Amino acid sequence: MMSRPDGSFDEKRLNQNGDPGGHQSVSTSAHNAAVGPETRLLSAFRKDTHHRKVCLAGREYYSKEGKTFELRLVGKIKQQLSADPTLRPEYAPSLGLIDFTRRATEAALGKSSCAIVENRVLGVQTPGFTAAVRLGAELLKHWHDVSAAWCGPVYLSTPCDDSLAGIFQAAGIQDILSGHYPTGADLSQNQWAVITQLIMRRRLFPFLLLPVQALCYGELERDAWPVQYCASQGMELLCAQSFSHCFGLYGEAVGHLLCVLKQSSLRLSLQSRAERIVQSLWAQPSVGGAQVVATVLSNPAHRVEWQLEVMHMVERCMLIRHILRERLRLLGTPGSWEHLTQQRGLYCCAGLNGQQVEFLSNRRHVYLLPGGCLNISAINGHNLDYVTESIHLVLTTLL
Repeated sequence: MMSRPDGSFDEKRLNQNGDPGGHQSVSTSAHNAAVGPETRLLSAFRKDTHHRKVCLAGREYYSKEGKTFELRLVGKIKQQLSADPTLRPEYAPSLGLIDFTRRATEAALGKSSCAIVENRVLGVQTPGFTAAVRLGAELLKHWHDVSAAWCGPVYLSTPCDDSLAGIFQAAGIQDILSGHYPTGADLSQNQWAVITQLIMRRRLFPFLLLPVQALCYGELERDAWPVQYCASQGMELLCAQSFSHCFGLYGEAVGHLLCVLKQSSLRLSLQSRAERIVQSLWAQPSVGGAQVVATVLSNPAHRVEWQLEVMHMVERCMLIRHILRERLRLLGTPGSWEHLTQQRGLYCCAGLNGQQVEFLSNRRHVYLLPGGCLNISAINGHNLDYVTESIHLVLTTLL
């Protein structure tokens, strides 16, 4: 979330409730910028020789066998595309495959969106979610004034992951406050309505993130409701999307940046700037993964089959949440664990502090993200009891 280039918002920080607080800019050393907390954590996990070690910090969706998961339909579509004699090995346009960007835009805004009908939308295919955030950051620097770089603050919610701060800093935006995603703490529609009014009143620019779209409720459009609501209020916005998780396309890294403008007359100028930036960052996105997504979302029968597989992933994650909550309750683990099932999606904020997370990795060989966030799909029948016992132990040892 950014203060608007033409706005007068000068508060220095928003806490989790949206209230102003103390200013605390992010500053990282060159070493930390090169090797982030997650990278160090995964390196420590790989070096760990303990036979019961568990990594709950991965970004992928894992099957009940603990393996990264490829959807059955996606594998079938890949085979069909590879055997199609009409497809030639060609570079994609710099802004991506047109059919993919159209389907990705509809997945965020809905087919009947006024912004789409009025041609106020620009979609850009990117090589992954991080690239979509980076491109958005680059575009924001000159959003309303091509001749002058915007240099106001960026407000990121807390807790969990500071990787976003580094992306904005790489784009030349230095005044970053905290950093977050993912948490799994999804807000209700009523809460989003309140936040949207706050954004409009304080003249903030919304940059919405959908890193695991469809893995919250099992439907692309339902997961994107906050984006649709903001657009329906006539707001300009950016939205970074990822299709890697919900299609199991981790090797292809399929991302998308959605730009919603106030006026259609601004679209060509924004498109021209996006093309120049893309040429300097990655030139052309890859074709394979985007073709798979476009093929599935363009075909009603494929889409029904794909959605059934995605819903199975969502239901499994919810089942793990319920079982984990019940196991902790039966052990008499301190605290309330209702938040496990109140949250949805791939990630879960366990509510553990830094000392407790360190205890789990050092003493129990269970690795979580530094903010206490875990990948719920990484819990399975082989490690469920050990993970539950470890959380109970840390909470009864380090109160």
